[in-house]
Amino acid sequence: MTNSAAPEEPKYWVKSVARAADILEALAAPAQGNGLSVTEVGQACSISKSAAFGMLQTLRAYGLVSDDGEGMNRRYRLGMSLARLGDRARSQVSLRGVAHPVLRELTRTTGMASRLAVPEDGHAVVVDQVELDQRVRLDLRMGQRELPHCTGLGKALLSAVPPSEAAAVVERFGLPRRTSRTITDPATFLSHLRDIARVGYALDDEEDAEGIICIGAPVFDDRSACAGAVSITGLKLGLPAWRYQELGGQVRDAARRISFSLGWVDDADGAGSDTDTSHSDEFGS
Repeated sequence: MTNSAAPEEPKYWVKSVARAADILEALAAPAQGNGLSVTEVGQACSISKSAAFGMLQTLRAYGLVSDDGEGMNRRYRLGMSLARLGDRARSQVSLRGVAHPVLRELTRTTGMASRLAVPEDGHAVVVDQVELDQRVRLDLRMGQRELPHCTGLGKALLSAVPPSEAAAVVERFGLPRRTSRTITDPATFLSHLRDIARVGYALDDEEDAEGIICIGAPVFDDRSACAGAVSITGLKLGLPAWRYQELGGQVRDAARRISFSLGWVDDADGAGSDTDTSHSDEFGS
């Protein structure tokens, strides 16, 4: 199998290692739950049967591939050593370490302060931020809890959990009014979360503080669980409605970059790309 997503061959490319990686990818294909024969592996990876057999035996010796059956009935599948390595890789990844360079770039391209938050007891807790180098500084609440229903970070996190869990958070903490624009009706708010999940980002349009907007998007890990959210915050100050859509797309893309670095796989790639045009009707003012 020739991996179409593989990068161009670098200077120190080792073809045998690349072929071994292709074999693992072939065995990981969703349709291969029953495993592959050595002939099928060779065909999938565009290598000879003998080469496939040698690679499979080597990978098997390291526990990266397992097999069962004998002779023509022998089937190969991924080995459990990969699970151990996956756990090690997960433990070595720092959400803040992965996200901080993305936050810096997000602040540079949007001209707004950016933040990273993690979920805690139904709220968003800011764990990292990149501020603008300017005289006017916003209170970005580093380390403090943010309300889940009226902030970009909080709404982004709630949009990424099952509806029943979001409803439980609403029932537990309520929807206290912060400004005249805060959503305080539970049914309206839960419907709003569905819109956020569809477009991929949440807008706090002066719902938490007068004159301040915040746009957030959820971050997912390798198990497709919500690991946190990123956002940008700035002064509204005559910002046109069409700009919300543009900024929302940038925040969503930043969240996706962090998610991919955490091992997330988008099972509905491009699902949100055709929904942005409705943003101004749903979130704009």
